[in-house]
Amino acid sequence: MKLVAIVGNNNRRSYNRYLLQYMQQHFVSQAEIELQEIGQLPLFNEDLLKDFPTTVKSLIAKVEAADGLIIATPEYDHSMPAALKSMLEWLSASYHTLRKKPIMIVGASFGAQGTVRAQMDLRHVLDAPGVEAYVLPGNEFMLPHCQSAFNDKLQLKDPKTVVFLETCFNNFLQYIELLSNKRPAKNSLADYNWDATYDVIVLGFGGAGATAARFAADAGAKVLLVDAAPEGHEGGNTRYAGQVIGSATDFDQMKSYYQQLTYPLELNEEIIDAYVEGMTKMPTYFKQFLNVKEPYSVKAHWQETSMLHGMVPEYPEYSGSKAYDLLLVHQGTFDSAFWKNLRQQVLQRQKQIDVWFSSPAKHLLQDPVTQTILGVEIDHQHVPLKIQALNGVVLATGGFENNQQMIQDYLAAESLVPLGTLYNKGAGIHLAQEVGADLWHMHNYESLGLTLKMPTGKRGRILFAWTDLASGSAFVIGDDGNRYFNETEPNRHGHLASHGTWRIPVHNVHPYLIFDQQKFTDLQTAKLLPVDNFADLLIKADNLEDLAQLLHLPTNSLVKTNQLFDHFVDQNCDDQFQRQPETMRKLTAGPYYALALQQTMLNTQGGPRRNVRSEVLNSAGQPIPHLYSAGELGGCSANLYQGGNNLAECLIFGKIAGENAARAKQPTMTANQPASESNTQLNSSATSFSLKSDITKEAGFTTGTNQYLGRSNAGMGNEVIVRVTYSNQKIQNIEILKQSESGDIGLKALRELPQKMIAGNTADVDVVSGATVSSHALIQAVKQALAKATAK
Repeated sequence: MKLVAIVGNNNRRSYNRYLLQYMQQHFVSQAEIELQEIGQLPLFNEDLLKDFPTTVKSLIAKVEAADGLIIATPEYDHSMPAALKSMLEWLSASYHTLRKKPIMIVGASFGAQGTVRAQMDLRHVLDAPGVEAYVLPGNEFMLPHCQSAFNDKLQLKDPKTVVFLETCFNNFLQYIELLSNKRPAKNSLADYNWDATYDVIVLGFGGAGATAARFAADAGAKVLLVDAAPEGHEGGNTRYAGQVIGSATDFDQMKSYYQQLTYPLELNEEIIDAYVEGMTKMPTYFKQFLNVKEPYSVKAHWQETSMLHGMVPEYPEYSGSKAYDLLLVHQGTFDSAFWKNLRQQVLQRQKQIDVWFSSPAKHLLQDPVTQTILGVEIDHQHVPLKIQALNGVVLATGGFENNQQMIQDYLAAESLVPLGTLYNKGAGIHLAQEVGADLWHMHNYESLGLTLKMPTGKRGRILFAWTDLASGSAFVIGDDGNRYFNETEPNRHGHLASHGTWRIPVHNVHPYLIFDQQKFTDLQTAKLLPVDNFADLLIKADNLEDLAQLLHLPTNSLVKTNQLFDHFVDQNCDDQFQRQPETMRKLTAGPYYALALQQTMLNTQGGPRRNVRSEVLNSAGQPIPHLYSAGELGGCSANLYQGGNNLAECLIFGKIAGENAARAKQPTMTANQPASESNTQLNSSATSFSLKSDITKEAGFTTGTNQYLGRSNAGMGNEVIVRVTYSNQKIQNIEILKQSESGDIGLKALRELPQKMIAGNTADVDVVSGATVSSHALIQAVKQALAKATAK
């Protein structure tokens, strides 16, 4: 048994040290006792919790690895020494290292009462919320008149004192055994037949999961990284995001700005501080961890992009907002470039990180007494496997954008169309709830306004030209046929001005854009909608009464709404929603059109509550041992959202989660499990009879006569590989050997462009509308193949 003995003062000549040295020698056959001095520890300082002093980190590691503690305290002014109290604050203010740790208290004093008040004071502190140590009851060993209690060899002289100390110590050893063996055999480690063992398991291969995995690997852990999506569709919302990352130039200003975004709700200040500090260090992060020599600043470098400048900052009314900036890994957006960088960081660490695709996590495996997360049940290749995690599990599975039941339960919306990944289905929320996690921010989600109504299970299109689309002789109606918001107000991630704040407009099940023939002509001419079959999407009627009936609305509803809209045009003022007069035009005589719309869902923010160390908290506010989270699953955003914050959060808290999950932990002991078995597990690395990573060296593609391979990483998916047959100075055939572009949009380009290239005998063809990135990837790959062909 290994014990750590704390010398409770920093005197060079300390009788409490003599007492612990005596115990170290006297009980050497029963336990290994390591003395720990506290004189080298700095005075407790909350400002240092973001980056613990090295001496404190060392102490935390020793205490966590020990089976129990012995604390020897003198008595100063009827209490324990300040240095000892400071040490306890280091161990409890952030890491809660003493939680459920068996502790024995002893004390030596010059006086007759022998530290009785100091020990009582110490017991109260060790029992405090956030400390919650298991202090040995009774067995109060106090050594009065200590200056005469030892002989010249520092051995206790009084036989009765030695006998009582032996009794107390033996009781302490039994107490430790009792605490470690009181767990029921049910669900113990001995009951699990582990199929593989890793140091860390990361659930979710998106921005946060990729970050957590690479930093856990860099900390020396063997990592299993799993995702529910098939290969090529991993990446979560990070793959589909604008690729902009929040940054800040001043801590105090950015903190003020973020607090105003959160108001009137509250967020733990430690989390805000860590978040904001991470944003102020983002340029360094890019250079040091993403290998980006010079981060691309939207504020400094991209003056011509009005869309992004509207997000820098998104809420310029708030003080401190001028400190905000957006960074990119290069001059480009919505091209997955940032995601590909994060993915590459994982690929470069294949010796330390195994990756499984199409492998949803089904259950977290938890010790029923300590609540420690022991591992995960994962459905890999349609086989349920129990995978052990020695040091930690990181939940990074994203939100619930594709779980309509959760959308109804938490957001009170009938359905919302996702703009990002189709694989975020709220799995992490179920996993967290199953092990007693508390939830937060479940009400909050981000949007980009309305889009075309899509079939269930399909990704929505971002309508970048929405303001032009809704301008002129057009307005949007809700379920009762009335307008319900300012159609041309630029939204702030779906939020519109509302009584002194910004809110996503109330959800309507069947919103429509209503417009006249002149607007129909405008839309056809300007090609504002990213679809080829625009006219096929419309409902048409000669008059508004008939159109209302086709939309299952009261007959006169559209007539009344149009009359009020015309009235606002006449008076040059929209008294209802303050739409700018120059964006309004009266509807002319029929025919009239209705375009079905749907509220979009960019991402949810809700999930398991976490602390500044990315530990998942239970309903009592205490960390669930060995469980961490990062990313949009329980994101920091409680109220208003500033663009770029979610991806910044993936980097900042993904790093924190990965590094903390990788920290070596004390073995989890359960009933009927011998210590030797636990030690074997602690020292294991990834072990399995046949399981391997899904990322392996790619098999080569063959070429025949006049055939050439071309590759590109410029798409939304992973690599695009083509085989081009070229002879007699003509493109004879283009085969797509590998691709993982999105099936709803990207595949359109891959179907259409090869034939256009063959017909025109050139790779320089127009991109497919709505699939620009996938088009460029295919064009780049074909050009590379043609360059090889023409070089001969």
